[in-house]
Amino acid sequence: MSTILVTGASDGIGAVAARLLAQQGHRVLVAGRDPDRTASVAKAVGGQAFVADLTRLADVRALADDVLEATDGRLDVLASNAGGILGARRITEDGNEATLQVNHLAPFLLTHLLADALRAGDGIVVQTASAAHHAGRIDPGDLVLRRGYSPSRAYANAKLANVLFARGVAAHLPGLHAVAFHPGVVATSFGTGSTSPLRWIYRGPLRRLLTTDEHAGETLALLAAGTPGADWTPGVPWTDGAYYDQRRLGRASRRAHDTDLVEAIWRASAAAVGIPPRHGST
Repeated sequence: MSTILVTGASDGIGAVAARLLAQQGHRVLVAGRDPDRTASVAKAVGGQAFVADLTRLADVRALADDVLEATDGRLDVLASNAGGILGARRITEDGNEATLQVNHLAPFLLTHLLADALRAGDGIVVQTASAAHHAGRIDPGDLVLRRGYSPSRAYANAKLANVLFARGVAAHLPGLHAVAFHPGVVATSFGTGSTSPLRWIYRGPLRRLLTTDEHAGETLALLAAGTPGADWTPGVPWTDGAYYDQRRLGRASRRAHDTDLVEAIWRASAAAVGIPPRHGST
């Protein structure tokens, strides 16, 4: 069975996916920001807990070191699930806009740091994205959103970056296989710390119309346990660079198909997290 790291697994769909993967016999590494909740999920699934705050790239590097030590340098799957809609514009200690860092730059860096371990295993990367990426208008020259910031815009840009990342992995990180997926609009605590108008969807009466943790977590688990080239759910093949809308092949935005934008965001992301250019370009 596989060794699988799930980030954002202290609650919500990450916790569900961790449980389902453990039930299938996989070794599950549980990463989250809250020490108590992360430890609780890890204990429940018979896994190992790792604590990291993705607003700090030093924590991302420490997480990678800890995972490499725990796995002896062999990891089959990275399920980058952590993310969220944050509030007022904030610049992290690393100099990045916080929403972009948590949702995109942190998993971008983590993938690079674990790339050799992933190549030693099955080489699978699953990125939780969102249909919100259709509203993204990301500018490689202004990743920190100096102009026109709003929580919703920052989130849409970050989710577009997720989809662009999945499309760029094959060219930039040979030997790895990546997909992005929209889990549905999930009825969790997601968005509760945000000032975005979207918070009323998650906290108001429309909440009853949302997808459940269980359904979305099962989708994440199916993708994480899938095999590139084979069906991961009936009639839907696991395809490098694909964007899935829940359990079907999704229609990514026009910008997600822009190869120049894939390259530009890859290079800008590499610069933002301090990866030498030779690792951030072909």
